[in-house]
Amino acid sequence: MLQLHARFDSKWDSEPVVLRVTTDPHRDRNLRPVEAFLVGPESIELPSEFGSCLAIAPQPADWRFANGTPQIHILPESLAYLTDGDIVYLQPRSGELWVLYRRSSPSNSMLLTERCNSRCLMCSQPPKDSDDFHLIETYFRAIPLMDPATPELGITGGEPTLLGPHLLDLIRECKTHLPHTALHMLSNGRLLSYLSLCQELAEIDHPDLMIGIPLYSDIASKHDFVVQAQGAFDETMRGIMNLERCGLRVELRVVLHRATVDRLPSLARFIARNLPFVEHIALMGLEMMGYVRINLESLWIDPFDYQPSLLAAVRTLTQHRMNVSIYNHQLCTLDEELWPYARKSISDWKNEYLEVCDHCAIRDACGGFFSSAKLRHSAHIHPVSASPPWPELPVITEI
Repeated sequence: MLQLHARFDSKWDSEPVVLRVTTDPHRDRNLRPVEAFLVGPESIELPSEFGSCLAIAPQPADWRFANGTPQIHILPESLAYLTDGDIVYLQPRSGELWVLYRRSSPSNSMLLTERCNSRCLMCSQPPKDSDDFHLIETYFRAIPLMDPATPELGITGGEPTLLGPHLLDLIRECKTHLPHTALHMLSNGRLLSYLSLCQELAEIDHPDLMIGIPLYSDIASKHDFVVQAQGAFDETMRGIMNLERCGLRVELRVVLHRATVDRLPSLARFIARNLPFVEHIALMGLEMMGYVRINLESLWIDPFDYQPSLLAAVRTLTQHRMNVSIYNHQLCTLDEELWPYARKSISDWKNEYLEVCDHCAIRDACGGFFSSAKLRHSAHIHPVSASPPWPELPVITEI
């Protein structure tokens, strides 16, 4: 698991800054104020005018400081992966650094708010009722520094639509500075029941925007129970319909646990009959974080045990020519018929494997585990042999 947060060896009185990392001491002087120079072991005379100078411990102590060179801040070795084009957020008063964006990563996302109007039983990012506008402000500063070649960027929360016009402004900012970057926004869809919001989203005319919305049951009361909000099913369904009405692309997400797997085949039929326009359906395993830890005993079911329901749902969706994927599952827990639908979906910074996986012939194709899986995982994890009776492994593409 990669560390995305660290503490400095020092603190100072200054406002927080968003900086792009560079290892080039000859950067254009106009760019230096918004960049952090990453000191290498060969760096002796340090350049001036950068927003900050960072070094990974341990480092030699015989640096020569040019006039105007900022103080060097020593970071732990856990951040040794930082490189050109990455973006960091420095909070000088607390002596902390957060990694906001990694140029080489396929898993970059923007946490815009921790507020939410639902309280899902298995939420891995429990909502906080606080003023956190600084989060979206941070990304307004980060987006112009991102590489225009970034393939995809996630928008998440909390519930991003609670930001109203600020969310719309951020999407416009992405369209301006990252015109070739796909945006994938996670939303519970409830505020999208207001047609005006969907119309405003559509008017931005972003070239590649998809909105992922959870739907947990074909029965309203069961969906409402999972999200702990009365009337949420009706609002979410209206939101999905409004998105389609406005020409916006929709993905459906179903987190699989004891409260959702029993109705999964029925939900698949409901989707195929009533929502045939959705572009993608993701059937997802649990992440052992947040409210899952509190509700674990009532939610947990070994993925091996719900294979009949999962298989029936996938068959229904594919028979209706719908695009379906299985996220956050290990291949050895899935029925072999489902292997072509399994994706390596866990963000790279929190994706791990167990020791038992070391000798698995298909480990490189397997989605692996969340780093939190040490709390609970399937009792049926085992290395897969490449010899018969195992079939040839299908090609699995990462999403």
